Formats: sequence, C-alpha cells, structure tokens
Amino acid sequence: MQLTSENYYSQEANREYMSVSQFKDFAGTYGKLPCEFAALEKLEERWEDEETTALLVGSYVDAHFEGTLDKFKAEHPGLFKKDGGLKADYVKANEIIARIERDQYFMKYMSGEKQVIMTGELFGAKWKIKIDSYIPDVAIVDLKVMASITDLKWVKDLGYLDFVRYWGYDIQGAVYQEIVRQNTGKKLPFYIAGATKEKEPDIRIIHVTDNYLQEAINVVQANMSRIIRVKSGEEEPDRCELCDCCRHNRVLTRPISITDLTAGI
Repeated sequence: MQLTSENYYSQEANREYMSVSQFKDFAGTYGKLPCEFAALEKLEERWEDEETTALLVGSYVDAHFEGTLDKFKAEHPGLFKKDGGLKADYVKANEIIARIERDQYFMKYMSGEKQVIMTGELFGAKWKIKIDSYIPDVAIVDLKVMASITDLKWVKDLGYLDFVRYWGYDIQGAVYQEIVRQNTGKKLPFYIAGATKEKEPDIRIIHVTDNYLQEAINVVQANMSRIIRVKSGEEEPDRCELCDCCRHNRVLTRPISITDLTAGI
C-alpha cells in the first residue's frame, strides 16, 4: 500500500509494515517491557494502550510544529477544562513550545520538512518511518518531550543508562538512518531535539552517534526473524504476564508457586 499522512497509523499499514514503535512492542527496550501477545492484540485491534497525559503533552508539542495543533485540539476535547481553558499539563506544553521557539539553534534543527514518510526493507520486513524534521542531505531530527534530559535510569547488570538508550531512541535513530539511506543514498546523522516538562523547561540537541546506532541496528537484526514469525502466525506469541493486556486477558488454570513471585528478579 502507498502510505500517506491519513493512513500511516492505520491497522492495514501496521500489518503490512514494521515501525519502530511496533518493534519495541515486540522486543521491548531497557525501559519498556516486551510482550509479543500484547503487540499482536494491538495489530488485531483487540487491545489499545491508554492515551496517557504524558503522551498527549508530547503529541501536543509535535502537532504545533507540524502545523496541525488546531486539528489536534478538536480531536482531543479532554485537553480543556469546563470553562474552556487548557488544563495545566497543556498550559505547560505551550510553555515548552515558547521556550523552544526562542532558541534559534534549536529552531534550526526544527526547520526541516515535517512528518516526512519513507519506507524501506530491513532484515526481511517492510518498514515505515515518519520523520519530525527532515533536512535533506544534512540531518534526521526527532522531537522528544520528556520529564528530564539528564536523569539516568538504573538497569540491572548494566548500571545507569541515559534516556536515549533506556527508551530505545537509539533503535529509532538506527532504523531511520538506514531507511533514509535506502531512499536517498545518503547516510545522515540522527539528532534528538529534546525538551523537558520541568518548571523551567530544559532544551538540548543530542547527536546520537553512529557507534550507538550500529549497536542498535544489531539489536534489531537479532530480533527480527522471531518477530516476523510471530507476526505472520507461524509461531505463538510469548506473554509477559505483567502488562495491562496480559492482566486483562488472563484466564486462571492453576495456582502459582510463591517462588514465581520473584522469578524475574
């Protein structure tokens, strides 16, 4: 199918193409639990993740920079209080936007073509990407709104990790870089344009260097054969038994042992 802004997030597109978010549903990241069962339930429209305030704030800022904020507001009446004013979280989103727009250097990275769709093939699957700010021949830029840029996350056996690797944004950068290369012949650097929801929003342009992207693309390669088999129905999906989807669909057939309660530690 030919992808457009109207059908990019459709179930038909998600079944035909892999995306970074779908990959992370199947394989997880250090900060996101993988669940093949939940990933398939989403593809079959039997499960939908809750649209959290944190996600909506990021989408609000994204919508502003792609020029679709009025449409976004119309589609999300829950942004507003009864008196018609924006709820506090979205007032903060406007503050983040204002902070970004008064920094010329940040805005240089946000000056590219918005929401550029490209497709390609990686490790036996068709992939789709949608770039927040694509500067041809220069850079691939993704806008992220987060709690903190500098906070580190503890990961067992690894130690402290930055937010980029913890949430798998290096995986996003690696896939985007390769799909852009397939479409243009150019291997472009990947940047995160980061802004925080702190009282005084922090802003940074973060270059995710190629050594991290190479490690990330190796992770994608290592997982794709299994994901393809599960997605096509050749193999049964594993259940994490810890996510909302697994809890919702759990059918008890036997007791568990007390030792099962600490099996994942």
